[in-house]
Amino acid sequence: MLPVIALAGRPNVGKSTLFNRLTGTRDALVADYPGLTRDRQYGFGRIGPVPYVLVDTGGVGEQDDDLSGLMAGQTWRALEEADAVILLVDARGGLTAADQRIVSELRRRGRQVYLAVNKAEGLDPDLALAEFQALGLGEGIAISSAHGDRVAYLMDSVLSPWAGAEAADADTPAAVEDGITVTVVGRPNVGKSTLVNRLVGEERVVAFDRPGTTRDSIRVPFERGGQRYTLIDTAGIRRRSRVDEVIEKFSIVKALQAIDAASVVIALFDASEGITEQDATLLGLVLERGRALVLGINKWDGLSAEQRERTRRQMDVRLPFIDFAPRHFISALHGTGVGDLLDDVRRAHRAATADLATPELTRVLAAAVAQHPPPMVRGRRIRLRYAHQGGRNPPVIVIHGNQTERVPKAYRRFLVNRFREAFRLHGAPIRLEFRSSDNPYAGRRNPLTPRQRHKRERLMKHLRRNR
Repeated sequence: MLPVIALAGRPNVGKSTLFNRLTGTRDALVADYPGLTRDRQYGFGRIGPVPYVLVDTGGVGEQDDDLSGLMAGQTWRALEEADAVILLVDARGGLTAADQRIVSELRRRGRQVYLAVNKAEGLDPDLALAEFQALGLGEGIAISSAHGDRVAYLMDSVLSPWAGAEAADADTPAAVEDGITVTVVGRPNVGKSTLVNRLVGEERVVAFDRPGTTRDSIRVPFERGGQRYTLIDTAGIRRRSRVDEVIEKFSIVKALQAIDAASVVIALFDASEGITEQDATLLGLVLERGRALVLGINKWDGLSAEQRERTRRQMDVRLPFIDFAPRHFISALHGTGVGDLLDDVRRAHRAATADLATPELTRVLAAAVAQHPPPMVRGRRIRLRYAHQGGRNPPVIVIHGNQTERVPKAYRRFLVNRFREAFRLHGAPIRLEFRSSDNPYAGRRNPLTPRQRHKRERLMKHLRRNR
């Protein structure tokens, strides 16, 4: 097992910056804004003598509302799992009462703590460390997570108990990442974090009845029924005109990146608010990226029969372009209907990554053309000869023939539906590419024989006499 190292400290001391530095990624959202990190973020450390799991946590020690209490709960859960804790303090902000409260709590829980005095660039290390000797955690190490100063030395010290042993399970990082990556998207406050917690079976991310609670994209690996998954909880995406905070803009960018990283997307709606224009826009974005899709209509348990019927009609009218996606009417809070979501996630992933044999594709194409031939264009028949697979996730089917650039949209939809039914590609968008054969005689003119030239001259003389 890899050692688990957790980062702790009060808000805005540089934990997420150090997390990105140690993992060599930009997974954690970083800004000069207190309380930006709210959920546990896991990654694999790349700086140090042995491999390890690194956990970024939210700031603790300054609780002033219910949301801060939930953030602190997430942090203490991470520290309970950790083999060692790196306590970050701010060299420029000095020692605070919040730092002392955190140290007292860590001592009470019996954690092995290493002191890192951050933001010490340009300062004398001895002077930066002197004030924090009162914490009783030893000398400590002055670092700069933003510039990387003495970060490697810090990790050598933290990982020294494991440095002598062989790094077991060297392939563990790759193994954890295997499986189906599922991104949960939707507008703010539709219940994405609640759904993630329900699927995982624990309070893995902060769920709070306030829009904008989730700011970062949080990856949550878990396993169910022998199948590995990685759930990605994302920030709510709303209309651009309503986004004015810089932090929210960064959060939305991270959510869009999570859509690109997904194998399957669960799009969540709030049934009590109906299907909005923003929902349709978000689904159009997912479809444009070619991701397999499962729809979750949340908060279904609190609706009357009339409201349910109205929501179904709205989906039929506003979302006809995603009729291939399975629908689930659920309650993430109470768990109603949630268990069936992962079954359709597996089916959608299987459809998106299916291998389609060329003979079978050509057979289905021929049957479709025989049943309903393409329309004639300028008196010429469009001929579709054969098909083969051109890509996966999403499935791309390449069709060869002549005049394929003139195939109408309605006929393209007909072909998509035939391929979907024949290969059971439910939950995944299908893209068709048409290719026309080159005409070998295009741009070439046959020379006239002497007899043809004589006949042409006689015809021209006849025309001139009749004028």
